[in-house]
Amino acid sequence: MLIPLILSGGSGTRLWPVSRKNLPKQFLSLTGQGTLFQQTLERTRLLKDVTSPIVVASEDHRFLAAEQLLESGIEGATIVLEPVARNTAPAIALGALEAIARDPDAVLLVLPADHLIGDAKSFTEGVELALPAARDGWLVTFGIRPDRPETGFGYIRRAEPIGTGAYRVAEFVEKPALATAESYLADGGYDWNSGMFLFKASRYLDELRQHAPEMLETVRAAHASAKTDLDFVRIGTDTFAKVPDNSIDYAVMEKTQRAAVIPVACDWSDIGSWSALWLAGVRDTQGNLRDGDTIAVDTSNSLLRSHNHHLLATVGVDNLIVVTTPDATLVAHRDAAQDVKRVVDELKSAGRTEHSLHRVVRRPWGSYDSLESAERFQVKRIVVKPGAALSLQKHHHRAEHWIVVSGTAEVTCDDKVFLLGENQSTYIPLGSVHRLSNPGKVPLEIIEVQSGSYLGEDDIVRLEDVYGRS
Repeated sequence: MLIPLILSGGSGTRLWPVSRKNLPKQFLSLTGQGTLFQQTLERTRLLKDVTSPIVVASEDHRFLAAEQLLESGIEGATIVLEPVARNTAPAIALGALEAIARDPDAVLLVLPADHLIGDAKSFTEGVELALPAARDGWLVTFGIRPDRPETGFGYIRRAEPIGTGAYRVAEFVEKPALATAESYLADGGYDWNSGMFLFKASRYLDELRQHAPEMLETVRAAHASAKTDLDFVRIGTDTFAKVPDNSIDYAVMEKTQRAAVIPVACDWSDIGSWSALWLAGVRDTQGNLRDGDTIAVDTSNSLLRSHNHHLLATVGVDNLIVVTTPDATLVAHRDAAQDVKRVVDELKSAGRTEHSLHRVVRRPWGSYDSLESAERFQVKRIVVKPGAALSLQKHHHRAEHWIVVSGTAEVTCDDKVFLLGENQSTYIPLGSVHRLSNPGKVPLEIIEVQSGSYLGEDDIVRLEDVYGRS
């Protein structure tokens, strides 16, 4: 049984301000059809004898993963929730334990959810080449044939062949200086380390037992205490928090005697920065990658990305990254794209929310957009999906006015339950127990006006919730 294991716990801080903690890059549509997560799912469908995937995701992203799986038409997937981030080695161990529960001889195809592959056919051919070695007990990684001296990736040096298209790994090399990367390119025996793997689930756990026994024991204990909730497998928080933080490269691949590499040329990118997206995208004759409403006058070799209903214009610039969102704008030199993470660090240090939340915040029931706010009031546009409902809740510090713009609202306010149609409104007094639901078949859109002494999201007392948040 070939089981895709999709690792979806990344935060994508170098793609700020579009990628943020609560909506990271894997769940965004950055290039091509669908999000990076959905494109990864779609590639697995091209493989022979493949079964439904296992997804390891952050607790914060559980509904994003579930919704995008549903949109992709993927049935039978298992979504394992990491209560805290502990890097790739423990995440893959969780996936391996889930896979063995399905099939003791399962082969895992480990794929990060945020990579871009332009040539899916070459990728699938690489997986087919790797399967015999994986079934023979090798831990196979996929090396990307380099087309430039790249200093942002680790490298793999190939040793002797061990089968059709596969080589034993001689060594893993850290991100090199430019002169060293140029020598690797000239040598021809080095590949980029893609972070994609193929191996039997049982073999991976055997290697962990040998090289990281404490990690394996703690992951096993956390997995044994897991509970099923809705579509999710929730891992025991207290135990998993004790798992050592380590990558698969350091914990296993650099120590095992059975590491193999399959070199592939599949137009791969990890989309690790805005400059990586610029390289991977389709640029115009001036070398610009443009998305959204943009005007580029005497502009070259730049990435310009504008959000909806916002014109972005540049004049007389070169090698820039200019990205706008409703609440933030980034201007950076392309050569400094890796340093965008420093902006995120400053936002965290300052206690600001722009590193984690967009102005439009997605929730399992829909979304809300904070249109305007001041000291004692806030205006939101709320969209509720058909058949969805917000939690039954109350507030200690604010009252709310709801105005229906489109659709039908079912309103619970204390002991009353009633319907509101387009252009109708209601008032929710401070302290009232209330709920907003959409009983219709089209999205419900309302304008909410909050007023009170405190308007933070933490002034929500959830009494009942269909999404398990109460």
